[in-house]
Amino acid sequence: MEQDTFELRPTDEFIELITLLKLKQLAQTGGHAKMIVEDGLVMVNGEQEFRKRRKLRPGDVVALEEVSISIIR
Repeated sequence: MEQDTFELRPTDEFIELITLLKLKQLAQTGGHAKMIVEDGLVMVNGEQEFRKRRKLRPGDVVALEEVSISIIR
């Protein structure tokens, strides 16, 4: 599995799940990101996640297919 990280800006407390998927180019558009989450393809901290606007904070790990992204500060 490919390991990646996403560093939050110092002024940000969190990033929403669909925003992360778009920024990391795992989804082509916001609509595509929503479909991926609704279809249950995304795991957050080892559990299937269906909330499109899930707030991701430092320490969270998002997995989609063969990519794992750790949220850091």
